[in-house]
Amino acid sequence: MRTSRRARAGQYAALLAYLVFLAFPFLWLVSTAFKPPRELASLHPTWLPRDPTLDNFRQAFDEQPLLRAAANSLVAAVGAALIAVLIATPMAYVMARHRTRLAKAATGWVVVSQAFPFVLVIIPLFLVLKNLRLIDSVGGLVMVYVVWALPFALWMLVGYVRAVPAELEEAAAVDGAGRLRTLVSIIAPLLAPGIVATGLFAFISAWNEFFFALVLLKTPEKQTLPVVLTHFLGAEGVADLGPLAAAAFLATLPSLVVFALIQKRITGGMLAGAVKS
Repeated sequence: MRTSRRARAGQYAALLAYLVFLAFPFLWLVSTAFKPPRELASLHPTWLPRDPTLDNFRQAFDEQPLLRAAANSLVAAVGAALIAVLIATPMAYVMARHRTRLAKAATGWVVVSQAFPFVLVIIPLFLVLKNLRLIDSVGGLVMVYVVWALPFALWMLVGYVRAVPAELEEAAAVDGAGRLRTLVSIIAPLLAPGIVATGLFAFISAWNEFFFALVLLKTPEKQTLPVVLTHFLGAEGVADLGPLAAAAFLATLPSLVVFALIQKRITGGMLAGAVKS
């Protein structure tokens, strides 16, 4: 009993240390966003701003088109999430229900593709998009995000599909429902928590993505929010720290909100799956 309590206490202590490790950069970012220039230049920085100010936020919006960049990021992230879910849902159903060699090969592709760094694929992607005349377009960026999100979306949804009892499909077949009708009317509603969680993960991935957007988008009016944040850096790498922190804080908020929604949806799906009739 004592050993079990000690192990549990050790686990909670490790979890707390991990949470502190993750929370420290965000808390420091928030503190920096509200500090005036005098405090930012101080040799003895403080955890909390002594004289909080909103000037950094005003300066950030005056210096860079943050709203336009946020709109571009929103279009790219929402478009990529919706398309990835629409493609991945029927593919995950086939891979989960028909375990053929092709399905096994697709599963292997899902695993291997996650090991590819961005640098290895950027040149082929650039050439393909150039031939399609989609360089420097948000539409081309959405295509890239969809391709990059599909392996993870498939991996998530396959697990959700396998958790759905096959007896439900057999009962639907007895009632005369076809494959498509079964998928739309029976399987899809049961997969709702998984579909929402997968879409939100794809949204977060596209919202925070920087490298592809930097390489593929050249027109300032089409650049996404992560790329625009780099404009707060001077020619010699000197950062305009206050406005940069304020803009980065605003760019982080959507991800935090979406992550909170993911947590609720995943928890709801797990609880629903735990109830047996």
